[in-house]
Amino acid sequence: MEQKFSVALSKLIKELSLDVAYMPNNPDEIQVFSKDITRPGLELTGFLDFFDNSRIILFGNTENSYLNKFSPEQRFHVISRVFALQPPAIIVTRNIIPYGELMSAAEKYKIPVLRTAEPTSALSASLVNFMNVELAPRITRHGVLVEVYGEGLLLVGDSGVGKSETAIELIKRGHRLIADDAVEIRKVSNTSLIGSAPENIRHFIELRGIGIINARRIFGMGSVKLSEKIDMVINLELWDNSKVYDRMGMSSEMTEILGNQLPIVTIPVKPGRNLAVIIEVAAMNNRQRKMGYNAARELFSALGLDYPEEEEQDVKTIEF
Repeated sequence: MEQKFSVALSKLIKELSLDVAYMPNNPDEIQVFSKDITRPGLELTGFLDFFDNSRIILFGNTENSYLNKFSPEQRFHVISRVFALQPPAIIVTRNIIPYGELMSAAEKYKIPVLRTAEPTSALSASLVNFMNVELAPRITRHGVLVEVYGEGLLLVGDSGVGKSETAIELIKRGHRLIADDAVEIRKVSNTSLIGSAPENIRHFIELRGIGIINARRIFGMGSVKLSEKIDMVINLELWDNSKVYDRMGMSSEMTEILGNQLPIVTIPVKPGRNLAVIIEVAAMNNRQRKMGYNAARELFSALGLDYPEEEEQDVKTIEF
């Protein structure tokens, strides 16, 4: 059974800087379960067959102008039909002063009324973006998430392989830590995964032999970030002499997280290898590939050889 997530109304109020016009209950206890919104057009005419009462209602100039043609008694009746279905909240945009009948209906049916100076379309975009992240399907994976040259890199591998030590070296080289040990991954779209750290371990790194450190306290605010889009997975594994590692980069390997495909590279670890530098190069190479440049193809062309296109298109899906 798919897990359902919710967000407290208080968090939404804080995130979008909304003003409270009427709040019947503690906003921490009011949960919103839908990332979609409702602009009540047909609903105000009385057509409520497909009304979704899990959605927040946005009330702008159009709705306000429509209600203006009614008498106060009719207006209260029109609004009450919608509020009786118990939507989680209504947000009035453009600093519109809510009708007295709207406030009376809200008090009758215990519906929170919020206000903002934002235009309706702008608030709608901000609200949907926020809810997409807060209500996104999510999993927690063991690993380290860092931002390197603007690329979100998820470092995975067996415990003790050196993920946290590599993250420290990357931080010292000017890159940023998002999460260590546990990475909470959210699917915000069919093409985007956002990673962050659980709040109770945010900015902390465990270093064997040293203990727990706070990266933000030691390296400063510029060394950490709250969340980052995951662009690539890097699998760190101890060097295996019996294994053949990719030396040309002609074939692509992918891994799947929450149904999304991500490029993955395996970097063997052994004494003397500077993992931080290698990961920096991997980040820059991944960005070049996204922009259409392939160094292996250019090398083959310089040598007068035909590039084996079929190998480049051989995408292998691997688990980690």
